[in-house]
Amino acid sequence: MPDRENSCVVRESRQVVRKFLARPQHEGVGAIVRRSIGRFELKYFDPFLALDEFSGCHCASRVPRSSTQRSGFFSLKFPPFRLHFNPAMGLRAERLNFSVYSVFCPTGFETVTYMLQGSVLHEDFEGHKGTIAAGDLQWMTAGRGIVHSEMPAAQGTQKGLQLWINLSSKHKMIEPRYQEISSKDIAEASNDGVKVRVIAGEALGAKSPVYTRTPTMYLDFTLEPGARLQQPIPASWNAFVYVLDGEGGFGSGSKAVTALAHHLLLLSSGGGDGLEAWNKTAKPARFILVGGQPLGEPLAQLGPFVMNSEEEIDQAIDDFEKCVNGFEKARHWRSESGISLGF
Repeated sequence: MPDRENSCVVRESRQVVRKFLARPQHEGVGAIVRRSIGRFELKYFDPFLALDEFSGCHCASRVPRSSTQRSGFFSLKFPPFRLHFNPAMGLRAERLNFSVYSVFCPTGFETVTYMLQGSVLHEDFEGHKGTIAAGDLQWMTAGRGIVHSEMPAAQGTQKGLQLWINLSSKHKMIEPRYQEISSKDIAEASNDGVKVRVIAGEALGAKSPVYTRTPTMYLDFTLEPGARLQQPIPASWNAFVYVLDGEGGFGSGSKAVTALAHHLLLLSSGGGDGLEAWNKTAKPARFILVGGQPLGEPLAQLGPFVMNSEEEIDQAIDDFEKCVNGFEKARHWRSESGISLGF
């Protein structure tokens, strides 16, 4: 079958400078997380703090409700600790035990949840709640901080991606906000065997309505057998590819690289105005292309608190413990999901 090339022109393709497999980590009962950014080999790829591909089976009958290791879901939190607050005990760090229910307090960054299969219930201490179903997007700007919970919406398999994007110092203390787009409303386009879902940015003439405070592109591509793609990337941005299904080729000439599912590919910086990709196999290849403008700022992090200095981390934790400066409602809040599960 002859190659079909997308019409967009890339004068010089970025090359793959690093490739590694996101190995599965078994967490709790029935949950698997493949962490590619935010692990010891790649703790930070400015402005990206973490990327998780998660999957789990929520089967309530498998483990009694009284069990300390509940079935099947996961907390998408920065390893290896989650921070908890109890008015009587203060703040404490606990090693992650992925479970059917989790509470989380992100501060100073954005979380992007993109569901591939199944659905997740979420709610926060401001009363915002809803369901992220298969194909849906939630772009949550935590800003000064928010406390929210996550759990499966129904029994069955849940799969998705969660990306953490750092915020610049001038945006770290903004009010939290959500941008939620259902699957049917995500911008899509196709051309010559290439299909794209535009989570953020634009591609093939389709543009996402998502506003990104840290300039970001997030594109979900599927290449049919024989298809080729040329996608522009701003020259100053960092960018990576994560392969979801099949096998794709990336780059150009003798430096081109092929990759199977669950591989992260870091793209070269300081040259190249886009990415060339192709599919020479007999099956479709699906991958995400993500790019962002580096912040170039100091980074300080403790679990879900991401600031620019240790002093700011201490202040954010102090605010959280005392339930002040945006955390006032955390003192007495309990999620409906948690109450229903006996938490």
